[in-house]
Amino acid sequence: MKKNKEVKVVFILLALLFLIFLAVPVVQLLLKSIVGGSGISLEYYKSVFTGRGFGKAVGNSFLIAGVSAFVTTLLAFFMAYTIHYTNIAQFYKKIIRAIAVLPMLLPTITYGFAIIYSFGKQGLLTKLFGTQLFEIYGFNGLLLGYVIYTLPISFMLIDNTMRFIDKKYMIVSRIMGDNGFSTFWITVVRPLLGTLAASFIQSFFLCFTDFGIPASVGGEFDVIASVLYNQMLGSIPDFNKGAVVAVVMLVPSIVSILVLHYLEKYNVRYNKISAIEIKKNKKRDTSCAIISGIFMLCIVSIFLVIFIVPFVEEWPYNIRFTLKNIQNVLSDPNLSNVYTNSLFVAVITAVCGTLTAYGAALVTARSTINSKLKSVIESIALITNTIPGMVLGLAFLFAFSGSSLQNTFFIIIICNIVHFFSTPYLMMKNSLTKMNASWETTAKLMGDNWIKTVIRIVTPNAVSTILEVFSYYFINAMVTISAVIFIAGARTMVITTKIKELQHYAKFNEIFVLSLLILFTNILGKIIFQWLANRKQRNSKGE
Repeated sequence: MKKNKEVKVVFILLALLFLIFLAVPVVQLLLKSIVGGSGISLEYYKSVFTGRGFGKAVGNSFLIAGVSAFVTTLLAFFMAYTIHYTNIAQFYKKIIRAIAVLPMLLPTITYGFAIIYSFGKQGLLTKLFGTQLFEIYGFNGLLLGYVIYTLPISFMLIDNTMRFIDKKYMIVSRIMGDNGFSTFWITVVRPLLGTLAASFIQSFFLCFTDFGIPASVGGEFDVIASVLYNQMLGSIPDFNKGAVVAVVMLVPSIVSILVLHYLEKYNVRYNKISAIEIKKNKKRDTSCAIISGIFMLCIVSIFLVIFIVPFVEEWPYNIRFTLKNIQNVLSDPNLSNVYTNSLFVAVITAVCGTLTAYGAALVTARSTINSKLKSVIESIALITNTIPGMVLGLAFLFAFSGSSLQNTFFIIIICNIVHFFSTPYLMMKNSLTKMNASWETTAKLMGDNWIKTVIRIVTPNAVSTILEVFSYYFINAMVTISAVIFIAGARTMVITTKIKELQHYAKFNEIFVLSLLILFTNILGKIIFQWLANRKQRNSKGE
């Protein structure tokens, strides 16, 4: 009974957190969209839907998000196939994995500026090729930016599923007389259909709701995220119409999650994974290595400009090496302070977010609490996975404007914790579920209560996953812009919101220096967290 009381205390704390900082803000957002001067009305919906350019912006969002998601899924599949179904060198496969996830270490708004300085009229790649390859503003720039942005999540989904496909069926297929294409379709593509669909939907959802890339290279190609930003922070802000646009952004998000859950039944699960040697095929290996190399070169070449522009006098007119731009940023208290702010927010978000996700996972995976209460946490995870960052940030703006929480680090940290809760929670839950289910019972027989059991037994065995969750929260808190664009104030400004401000003054040297600070911080953090996790795993195996 005492154990249940302890679990219920954890549950109540979690329920209060999400009631105050999820349910209340979202309800406020919904009310803002339907409550007018004369009471409840749909006048704001009518005004927005019949407004000039809104329908076109929604259509543009669906078009660019759909095309980007399709291209991303194809690229991610090819790179994952190269890793799992070819005999190229292992070090090359590691490079593919590293380059594929590299973009997630930078904020999306930086992608757009990198595209401008790479493919613009005075861009690095334009100079190398002697001509501008394509128009960067509008559809083309958004497509390139979105593909880079969504490649990491798409690749990780497909790469992870390919690990668990039993390759012995390729041998069976060949013995049965299937041709090469049939074998490829039956043994590789068909088991991945659910994951490929999930990759497309996740990529579509991320593109549809992203603000950073349209903010830099959207041009006159309006999308719904830029419409929301203009409604809220334009020359004449309109909170009610902004709330309507935010509600509209929720619809495809909800549909995406429902479809993902439906697709779960199409995932193929093998009871045993056979270790077989991939059939030697020099033509296949060479072509896959070259094409994957081209993909990686494209990604690296776009971000290469970030490492060049800050170190020259004045791009592209005076390209003499200098450290002046770096020194100016580091010596400017306004710019160095935003880095300190970002670091502070990321660390506290990671600490508190990890505790939140761990507590929630303990309730659902390591307790005998009522299943209805467990379903509440599962529902919270589903909802947080559904709400776009811009919508959540706007909901926080409506809920806490005029309160003591407005323009504080606390509200930014809480917003990040809620926004990114779903994935860390699922990571922790999956890890805790795999542990021995009898530990708590054995500990209870020996006189330990539930809290002591969690601290002494469960937590030491979950350290590697806890570090992964910490890393996830830290990196996402460093790069997010959509979730904090509406709630960061002058005193609490973080790097990503500062970059948006610097864009108005065309201070791209400062933008790239700040972007490099984010990149190096995230790389260092990822290396440290991964080293600690690997060390813990080695120690556990040694025991």
